Amino acid sequence: MTGKIGFVGVGRMGANMARRLHEQGFSIAAVHDLNTAAAQSLATELGAEACADLRQVTKLSDTVITVVTDDPAMRKIYSGGLLSRARGRLFINCATVSPEIHQLIEARAERAGAQSLEACMASSITQARQGTLYLMCGGKPEAFERAKPVLEKLSASLRYIGPAGTAAQVKALVNMVMNINTAGLAEGLALGHALGLDLTMLREVFSQTGAASRVLETDGADMQNRDHACFFSAAHAAKDSGIALKLARKQHINLPLAAATKKQYDRMVAEGLGELDKSGVAEITFNNRHSPKAKS
Repeated sequence: MTGKIGFVGVGRMGANMARRLHEQGFSIAAVHDLNTAAAQSLATELGAEACADLRQVTKLSDTVITVVTDDPAMRKIYSGGLLSRARGRLFINCATVSPEIHQLIEARAERAGAQSLEACMASSITQARQGTLYLMCGGKPEAFERAKPVLEKLSASLRYIGPAGTAAQVKALVNMVMNINTAGLAEGLALGHALGLDLTMLREVFSQTGAASRVLETDGADMQNRDHACFFSAAHAAKDSGIALKLARKQHINLPLAAATKKQYDRMVAEGLGELDKSGVAEITFNNRHSPKAKS
């Protein structure tokens, strides 16, 4: 039974997931976010309670969905009262964080008499709102079965990967390859621009040859038109490539393309461009688009 649902983290992804479930007939009982104004606005919209205290989210909910930014944020919420009196609760964690964090959270939840499942998302804001996310899940099979009624309403594709941490591994690899493809596309278009080629023509040729990719479909025109409205930020791209590189170091495997791509996104963050969409890597790749910050 999923019962009443609480959300911790109601940014663009979390808020739209909550709206989707509300429209599908689920009761959204509680929301929490460091941005208290956003939490209150969504709570008013959905008839939920905006909770300043994480313990209140757990108290009001049978299932808690977390959508936070990174490992420190996950550690903070799970050390900050979310597991207080959590017996019988189900925690579904949708953030892209390290596999070790998901394993840690599962162990803590089980000690509290609760269940935990990672539900890693390989989609963006539009899909969250439409209920067409691609979800990869890791954890105990019984937790996955319990979460299915909720997750099926959020996803067009729902896949059980394996034990805790395994879905996070797959998600890290998905984002690593996506980020490499994005940076590679920016380089191809930037060189084409420098050569004086028509970029619309070049994108069409790319789409019909071995240069075709999903990233070309989603980001190519945005790179050409310098439209970097954020669906997946450069800051998140840097973080996620970092997770993959950490996994690679543990396996003693060298990933030069992933490392070079992370440096590009790290540079965006350092240059104050971290909140642009990942397509914004074109801004530091094309000639004469971005002037680096002066070194102090």
